[in-house]
Amino acid sequence: MTNGYLPEGMKLSTDENQEYLASLAGLERAMNEEAILEGIVTLCDADLCLHVDLAGMEGIIEPDEAVFCRAGETRKDIAIISRVGKPVCFTVLSITVEGGKVVAKLSRRRAQERCIGYYMEHLRAGDLLEARVTHLESFGAFLDIGCGVSSLLSVDCISVSRISHPRDRLSPGMSLWVAVRSVDRESGRIYATLRELLGTWEENAAAFKVGQTVTGIIRSVESYGIFVELAPNLAGLAELREGTAEELRLHIGHSAAVYIKSIVPDRMKIKLILIDVNCAEPPRKKLPYFLSPATTPHLSHWIYSPSTAHRLV
Repeated sequence: MTNGYLPEGMKLSTDENQEYLASLAGLERAMNEEAILEGIVTLCDADLCLHVDLAGMEGIIEPDEAVFCRAGETRKDIAIISRVGKPVCFTVLSITVEGGKVVAKLSRRRAQERCIGYYMEHLRAGDLLEARVTHLESFGAFLDIGCGVSSLLSVDCISVSRISHPRDRLSPGMSLWVAVRSVDRESGRIYATLRELLGTWEENAAAFKVGQTVTGIIRSVESYGIFVELAPNLAGLAELREGTAEELRLHIGHSAAVYIKSIVPDRMKIKLILIDVNCAEPPRKKLPYFLSPATTPHLSHWIYSPSTAHRLV
């Protein structure tokens, strides 16, 4: 979905943002046009006012203008303090010049209200959005989907291959594309999903052939076998021979070399033979998107399983 609401920090170095902040005249133009700009917070003072670097001019965001709160929510001071050293979006409320010093009153809250208002009116389930990971919890990842507006990406929506914690796949500050899972217009909350962008079973399995020995990540050790992730949306099962777990010191999250014994699309099964285990955690790879948001801004439907499979996913 193409819109002007991007995660905080993505406008900071753009020509448009730099042009607005290059002079007093530019800042006045931004105020008159109600443009959304970005700057770095350099200080949170004792009154919880955020001080923003405006390229030689000073911006002030007062506490009530720092964070948008939904109905029934109470503003948390940590939400203000934690912005120090980070980029914030804002609109310009007023500009004063005293003794040659330019001081602008800014509002992050108004920028967020505009973003949420736009999303509540226009977003549909399946729309693609650019996002940035802000922090991780055991149940999911919180994303900035525009102007600091938060969205939850639950752990079960991160990938088809099961992970024990979002940090197994994501990290704070990471940029990614997600699809809108649902929009709750009563609460003003938006929920995201990622796994639909990471390919179907067939698309992922096409990268592998029987007889290959490849690397994967151990995701689960069960009594009947070891689940090894070959790609975020594809895992295979390696037989667990007696004593294997103890001999190879199997640990979830470690990389493993596996031999591909068979690929069975009808059952969505990949049978593996465990060759060796690397006790170090594998390096983080880029997410393998199987579609381009530029050409596919909306997903109307998504089926993971092959057309010949006995089970529909």
